[in-house]
Order: sequence, then C-alpha cells, then structure tokens
Amino acid sequence: MSLLNDLINLNLSDATEKIIAEYIWIGGSGLDLRSKARTLPGPVTDPSKLPKWNYDGSSTGQAPGDDSEVILYPQAIFKDPFRRGNNILVMCDAYTPAGDPIPTNKRHNAAKIFSHSDVVAEEPWYGIEQEYTLLQKEVKWPLGWPVGGFPGPQGPYYCGTGADKAYGRDIVDSHYKACLYAGINISGINGEVMPGQWEFQVGPAVGISAGDELWVARYLLERITEIAGAVLSFDPKPIQGDWNGAGAHTNYSTKSMRNDGGIHVIKKAIEKLGLRHKEHIAAYGEGNERRLTGRHETADINTFSWGVANRGASIRVGRDTEQNGKGYFEDRRPASNMDPYVVTSMIAETTILWNP
Repeated sequence: MSLLNDLINLNLSDATEKIIAEYIWIGGSGLDLRSKARTLPGPVTDPSKLPKWNYDGSSTGQAPGDDSEVILYPQAIFKDPFRRGNNILVMCDAYTPAGDPIPTNKRHNAAKIFSHSDVVAEEPWYGIEQEYTLLQKEVKWPLGWPVGGFPGPQGPYYCGTGADKAYGRDIVDSHYKACLYAGINISGINGEVMPGQWEFQVGPAVGISAGDELWVARYLLERITEIAGAVLSFDPKPIQGDWNGAGAHTNYSTKSMRNDGGIHVIKKAIEKLGLRHKEHIAAYGEGNERRLTGRHETADINTFSWGVANRGASIRVGRDTEQNGKGYFEDRRPASNMDPYVVTSMIAETTILWNP
C-alpha cells in the first residue's frame, strides 16, 4: 500500500510539463456528477484555451444510443487537490454536436441571464448554504446512527463537539481544505441540527461563478466521501419524523441593495419573489414538499412569507440589514438538491429583469 500511495502522490512536474485535466459535468438526473481525465501538454489557466471533449451520452441518460455523442465545453478551472501540482479540475457544460445545449444543461440559460446588461450592472452576490447528510455505505443510514435505530433527540448536535455528537468531521474538514486549495470561495462549515448532517457555505460569489463553485464543491465532497467509504445524500428530508431536513439557503444582494437605502430595494425584490412563489418552488429542488412543512425551521411550501430574523419564513432579512438600511436577504426555500445555476439565475431574473 505504501508504494501505491507513493504513486498516487507522485509530483508530475519533477518529470514532465504535461498535466492532467479532470473534466466534470452534470449527468442525466440533473444531480449526479460525472468526470473523466485527459492529458494536456502543459499548464492551462484560461478555460477558453482548453479543448472541447465528448462523452457517451447514452450511458448518462442524456442521448439515444444511435446518436450518443455529447460535447463538453470547458467553462471554469480549479486546482486539483487530489493530484495537486499544475493539474486541474474543469467544470463543463454539455451540448449537442450542432452546438445546442442539451436539456440538462442549465448553465447555458443562467449564463444568458447573468450576461444581461441590467444584471451585470447590479453585480449580484450569492452565498449558498449547502446542507447534506453523510450515510453509512452498506445500510444507507446516517453516519453515527445505530443501524435500524435512532440517536437521542435533536438539540446537542448543532455545531456540537464530541464523539457522541459529531459524526464525520474528518470528511468535513478534508472537504473544507480541498475547497480552499481548489480556489473555491468556501466561507465556512458547521454541524447541523440532525446528527450526521453538515453544512458548508460557498460565497460571496458573483453571478455564474456561484453555480460553478458550488457544483465543484459538491464534486469534491463526492470524491472525498468515496475515499472515506461513506455515501453523500442531498435528499431534502432523508429521515422522516422529528428530524430537520436539508436545504440550500441562498443569500442574495445586488449593488442597489448594498448601497444606502437598499432596504427599499430589498422589500421590492421580496414582493416580486412572492408574486412568483409557485414558479420558484417548482424550480427549487425535488422532494421539497417533504421538507417545507412549516416545521423544523421552514415555511409551509404553499405559503409565501418574509420576516426579520425569522427562520420560519420563506425569506429572512437579517437584523443587521434592517438596522443598516441596506444589505442582503436569505431565500430559505431551495432544497439541498437544487441546481445552483437554476436558483441563482432565477432569483436574478425575478428581482432585476422581471416587471410584473
């Protein structure tokens, strides 16, 4: 095993200028992440300098067998914390050979929204709180829970310490450092209310980069749980009963909201979000109705509400924002399995471009 570890950790720059680029894309379910690697002649820092590539879309549920070729367009580059050196991770989106985005390519439409001059002028900032649950590999039951049984009730686990309260911290800390190494603007981590459930935050990130960074952060977490022998779940309600669900609260501001008097812009934006509540809920993740029940720090899925410091509302405005008269707000509706390209661009479209 020591020889195997030595080979895994080989520093390629000692022997060659060639690098390994791991191309990452979103699979047919809209949540599964796929990747494959290729050799490049030397270091690359600009995604436009990277070659397009293809894959068998019939094996990912994204193309028929008789016309299976799907083309990967490189969009964002990150440092590779697994191979290190000059090796890179490449976030891609997927197109037909004719150059049309395939149906599961949600980045393409998001990029159009974020490139609109009105949106560019407002510099939308996002901070996404990604909750997730770690499961035991063989039984698909939360890490640290007795098989077929339950731990003590919620209360001691949120931001808890100790072997009987925090399960999987080695995975969480490894992921934290891997994200920082990769160049992802991860801003923090914490243990969540349900044992075996954790959260990391990505942001502030501007526009389309919020989606790119969150997807690559998810990819890194999938790879690290693979190494650790655990299973990663983004199910918004992994355990029924008196246990918290998992969300992806999305914090948001525009330049106008961050400037003096921004609280009035925030209130207008929240009013618009309320008018499109059903459309947003439909795009905010699968199975969200099991999570948004009006209990466990959620608003009811059928009712739009907002409040200051209210974690039982659809939209929460922080005390600091209220007191300063400017700042940001938090959309608490997105599920943990939401597509950040869809959610971030939809919030920008509704609050900046849409005129009811």
